[in-house]
Amino acid sequence: MTQKIDRTGVKIGMWLFLYSEIILFGGLFVLYGAYFYEYSEFFSEGGKELNRIIGSINTVVLLVSSFTVAASITAIQLRRKKQAVGLLLFSLLCGVVFLVNKYFEWGTKIHHDIYPNSETLTSGEPGLNIFFGLYYIITGLHGLHVIIGMVLLSISLVLVLRGKITETRFGMLENAGLYWHLVDLIWIFVFPLFYLVL
Repeated sequence: MTQKIDRTGVKIGMWLFLYSEIILFGGLFVLYGAYFYEYSEFFSEGGKELNRIIGSINTVVLLVSSFTVAASITAIQLRRKKQAVGLLLFSLLCGVVFLVNKYFEWGTKIHHDIYPNSETLTSGEPGLNIFFGLYYIITGLHGLHVIIGMVLLSISLVLVLRGKITETRFGMLENAGLYWHLVDLIWIFVFPLFYLVL
């Protein structure tokens, strides 16, 4: 009975934490909306500078990883430890692919002098500087969350390998999965706001 109460408490705590994360990104999205209303033409121009192919690949990568994380929890519940390990490793690989894509995307923009307060942007329209400022802040913060999610998944993977996460004790993996789903959900909003802006 105590174990069940503890698991419920941990789960409620995780949901409250996720709610605070939603508020954080929600505030940034509201800020984006306010500036978009003011500089819609320049936001559209800025969006055309982003690589939609990389953005689309990253979207697919995160959606697939979200499925494999959920599948790893099911595998643990069905006592399929090897399958759970494989699914978690694949999910981590997806996270690495996402971050590598983002690294090259940022690197290309910075190489072309497109970053907040760069000479190219400060000498141009303020709307473009604001767009890319929000782009770097929001995608950078999201990238940090991807890294945190990968750390949580890695810890869960080690615990699975050591037999600490089992079909009856999988709270850590479940919470790591919830966090990873949040990371994916946030990207589903980020992708159209920046890459598909019209």
